[in-house]
This record gives sequence, structure tokens and C-alpha cells, in this order.
Amino acid sequence: MRVVVVGATGNVGVRVVEALGRRPEVDEIVGVARRRPELELPKTHFEAADIRHADLVTLFRGADAVVHLAWMIQPGHDERITASTNVGGSRRLIQCVVEAGVPALVYASSVGTYAPGPKTERVSEDWPATGVESSFYSRHKAAVERELQWRAEHHPDLRIVALRPGLIFQRGAASEIQRLFLGPIFPRAAANPRLIPVLPLPRGFAVQAVHTEDVAEAYALAVTRPQARGAFNVAAEPVLDARALGEALDARPIAVPPRVVRAVTAATFAARLQPTEPGWVDLALRTPLMATDRIQALGWAPRHTSVQALRELLAGIHEGAGTATPPLHPAGRHARAA
Repeated sequence: MRVVVVGATGNVGVRVVEALGRRPEVDEIVGVARRRPELELPKTHFEAADIRHADLVTLFRGADAVVHLAWMIQPGHDERITASTNVGGSRRLIQCVVEAGVPALVYASSVGTYAPGPKTERVSEDWPATGVESSFYSRHKAAVERELQWRAEHHPDLRIVALRPGLIFQRGAASEIQRLFLGPIFPRAAANPRLIPVLPLPRGFAVQAVHTEDVAEAYALAVTRPQARGAFNVAAEPVLDARALGEALDARPIAVPPRVVRAVTAATFAARLQPTEPGWVDLALRTPLMATDRIQALGWAPRHTSVQALRELLAGIHEGAGTATPPLHPAGRHARAA
């Protein structure tokens, strides 16, 4: 089995390549990224390509599956740039998959593709995937899923899988996550749980997370299980709400009005003091909690709790950890995330 992984050097990409390399049915992996890494992984060779204009048909021809992980989080101040990869590049990639005759496409969707929903119960994959309008990330994810739905209707022989994970954490992604969401002025020492006596959170905050290794195993299942089709929610327990976060960090949660959190985020973003635009606050507060029965029925079970994944990330930020690829390297300035 020959698998092409696009976006193979980011937080999820490296782990997906490793997970596929452990599968006996996978013989060859082509890792595609904008910049070729100095990294050696089993069964894998890397190619440099930008999905906006590279000859993807040639790269994809002869593949049994393509995994699409390429995505841009920054620059949050210029949606034209992010949309050129996230929406335009994804549409082009999907078309190239069709033209190359690849039988399976696995796409990195997100909980962010969902319309606003409940935080008191879990929703299945049939919850509307129309996004949260105030978040460019959510709009882009929903736009790509609409394209995939159209392709599924017009190309029934193409097996399409969309994984919808919660937040994805690991130690090796710490430097990238700090750059993308916290910015250069964030003090690494602040990620030390021993220095967090109180935890201000917007009222009603509740999100789901999963360790990168575990979500990578979900991708490997989606690639190698021919019965996998459609959307799959992916998240570990417990839900990270105020109580769970307070216990995990040994800190006292303090409820803050959501409008205050959004206003502060908007002001500091506009002043370019930090890179997280206010749509991310809306996304955290409005996306629903997901049920994961469907991915578990496929044989997936996380080896890490969401708390373990979070603690590992915080330790990595505190220590300035990273990975030896352009997006994940502690000294890197790459804007793409997977």
C-alpha cells in the first residue's frame, strides 16, 4: 500500500507518518510539505510541494490513499492568505486526487467544522457541519467539508473520510503552538502549573482534547480500514471544563464573563500583542461536545487522557520543546499547522 501524506511535518503529520510506518500493510509513504525536513522515518521519503500550485497529480498517481493535513493558522490578520491554502489549496488537492485516480482520501477536519451546539450533551457526526461564522478557521473547515460532500455525491467510488478531532496536544508541538496561539512575548515560565494559582476561564468553557499519538492512530485506521467512510469524531476523556482544568493544574478556576474574554482577546489581537483572533474564543465557547462512538467502533481507543495530553503540552512549552521539522522546530517561524 502506497500512502501520500500532505502536511507531513506538522503536529499531526509527523505522528501520522510514524503510525502508518508501523502498519504492515503500508509499504511506502510519501511525506509532502512546503519544505523538505531533515528527518528519516521508516518506509518514508519526503517531497517539497505547495498545494496551491505544485504538480500534485504526479505526486498522487499510483497512491492507494492520500491524507490531507495541510492547513494554515496564521497570519490571522490576513484571511486572503490563509484561505488561499485552506480553501483554495484544499479544493485543488481534492481535484488532483480525482484526476490521479486515488481510491481513498482522508481529510483533517475538526470539531471546528460544527455549527454551534450543546456543552451539556454529546453530538454525533450528523450534527450540522456549517461552522461558527465569526471564526475564519471554522468557516474554512466547513467550506472544505462542503466540497467533500459534493465530491462524494459525484464520485461514489472515491472513499472519503473526514476526521473531526478536538484540540490536539503533544510535547513536540509546544513551540509551534506557542508561536501560533500565544506569541513571542508569552513567558514560558507561565506554562508551569506550579505557577498557576488561579485559572480565569470564560463562563461555560468546555472543550475536548486528544493526544497527537492517539489521533495519528485514528488516521492510520481511516487509511487502512476499507469500511471507513464519512465523518468521525475523535476525542479523549475527560472533557476539559473548569473543574477538570482546575484539578489538572491544581489551580482555582475563576469564571469570567465571555464578553470580557472576547473583548480582551480582540484588543490584544488588534494591537498585535498576541496572534489569536477573537473567533477562537467563539469557537471554544460555541462548538458542541462530541460523541466518539463511531471511531471507537472502528477499533480506536486513546492511550492518553486529555489531561495527560494537556500536561505534556504545558511541560513542552515551559521547556521550549519542539521537533526537528520546519513547522515544529523551536527556532522556526513557519505559519502552517496540521
